[in-house]
Amino acid sequence: MRFSALAGTMAERKEAAKSQRPAGADPANTSERKGKHPMKVLMLNGSPRANGNTAIALEEMRKVFAEEGVEVELVQVGNQPVRGCNGCSRCKVTGKCVFDDVVNDLAGKLQEADGLVVASPVYFASANATLIAVLDRLFYSTGFDKTMKVGASVVCARRGGCSATFDELNKYFTINSMPVASSQYWNSIHGREPGEALEDGEGRQTMRTLARNMTFLMKSIALGKEQFGLPKKEDRVHTHFVR
Repeated sequence: MRFSALAGTMAERKEAAKSQRPAGADPANTSERKGKHPMKVLMLNGSPRANGNTAIALEEMRKVFAEEGVEVELVQVGNQPVRGCNGCSRCKVTGKCVFDDVVNDLAGKLQEADGLVVASPVYFASANATLIAVLDRLFYSTGFDKTMKVGASVVCARRGGCSATFDELNKYFTINSMPVASSQYWNSIHGREPGEALEDGEGRQTMRTLARNMTFLMKSIALGKEQFGLPKKEDRVHTHFVR
């Protein structure tokens, strides 16, 4: 009896809310938000081929983002001469990486973005080494807070190694308080020769679903930040196993 009364009360509240809303109004007010602060996504293509199968996956996402009013900037990093981090920690003093290349160019773009998409072909069940070098240095050298920036990783393989690469890329997000966007399947697409990924209907649909889910998550977080702000942070505790 009590459950029925509660259910009735909830239904009444929903109907009342609907009646107070103008016809055609957006309950999340996302159209107004677009005018104030359009969502921005930074895409990093870690493939050495600008128009390969990894690009096909990203293009499926880009089209959905465009439909949703999300601004996209795509940066091709997989074909650039990028060296790995040497652990000098000069970035903690200067605020940027000592190697002045694409990594420093990406820092400001990431800071302004609401979401980050990282895509890579699969090499020996791992991401392209150039992309890993970029991500290592980008995340280490940037001191700004990345909390609640939405991350998504995309992987492309002929056959296997996708799950291991997917897991590898997601670790950059989960150590930085970044929610990870998911899809209807693990975010992978398949193809070896250029263009073969166009034949992977399920993979392409997975990318479109990923973009829609990512858009929803970014908009939801933006609304939450307006009402509640970001989660409270504690002073960081560092526990070293060897002293």
